[in-house]
Amino acid sequence: MDTIQLTGYAAGSLLAIALIPQVRKSWKTKSTADVSLLWSLIYTFGLVLFLIYGIGIRQMPVIVMNTLELLLAISLVTAKLVYK
Repeated sequence: MDTIQLTGYAAGSLLAIALIPQVRKSWKTKSTADVSLLWSLIYTFGLVLFLIYGIGIRQMPVIVMNTLELLLAISLVTAKLVYK
């Protein structure tokens, strides 16, 4: 694995880690009043497109990290819809 791929994994990890506190808080408190549904949907759609791009260029850091971020984003959208 080269330096560029490691950088991709590091960047993706930080972005995924940034979502964890919000997802965790939303499910724990059962409150998503401060989370914008529009932002969550746009963000999720952007991750879907970026995942498709990663698959298209066959870059594992993009594929793996966007899959992880997408799962977290879907969890946040789900919490927003469930605890509306």
